[in-house]
Amino acid sequence: MKVIVLGSGTSQGVPVIGCECAVCRSLDFRDQRLRVSIFIEVNNQNFVIDTGPDFRQQMLREKIKSIDAVLFTHQHKDHTAGMDDLRSFNFMQGADIPIYARQAVMQQLKHEFAYIFVDKAHKYPGVLNVEEHIIDNQPFSINQTTFTPIEVLHHKLPVFGFRVQDFTYITDVNYISEAEIEKVKGTRYLILGALQQEKHISHFNLEEAIEVVEKIKPEKAFLTHISHRMGLHAEIDKKLPAHIGLAYDGLTISWL
Repeated sequence: MKVIVLGSGTSQGVPVIGCECAVCRSLDFRDQRLRVSIFIEVNNQNFVIDTGPDFRQQMLREKIKSIDAVLFTHQHKDHTAGMDDLRSFNFMQGADIPIYARQAVMQQLKHEFAYIFVDKAHKYPGVLNVEEHIIDNQPFSINQTTFTPIEVLHHKLPVFGFRVQDFTYITDVNYISEAEIEKVKGTRYLILGALQQEKHISHFNLEEAIEVVEKIKPEKAFLTHISHRMGLHAEIDKKLPAHIGLAYDGLTISWL
């Protein structure tokens, strides 16, 4: 199994437009963060979680040439805005791209990308073709690979994290119930959202994310959805416990 962090940044990315803080001026590649997303290779299948505004750039950087399905965590634009660029995979694979999302997220996609969801007989040539799959908080399978949704809250908005085998990915979160944490326990690798050091209304801060990691007790955890307000990667990372690190764009985790 292999996981690639396509993007580890918050909704504005890092550097932030017009900002002159030390993080936004940093020359450390780990401080240059595209919008949050991951790639999973498992059972000879390729999956992407979320297609943010930087999706095209991420696919080119990682030289990804096939996608078997896309899973959406929630409907915010920093997680959906690049969906149109999936059409390159239509052309390469000669097939519709399966997308998996809860009902409310699918409705938002249909509103924002209405031209994609019209009847094929009336679609503009070359427009993305997708295959819709509605999911809820129950395990589901894609090509014999089982995904277990982990329902969390992003302020008051329900968001899905996903567990596949011994890996779990949770972003945009400030609350996880004990029942959902139980579903994550036993995870070997965990990627969890942690926006900044100060408290925030809709995201875990660094301290809160570390507390959740200690409940779950993975072999290794990486923190993602990081703002420039977190601080310099090199300075924060060296202060973290050995089993917790900051994610960065291009980080690859691979195991049997």
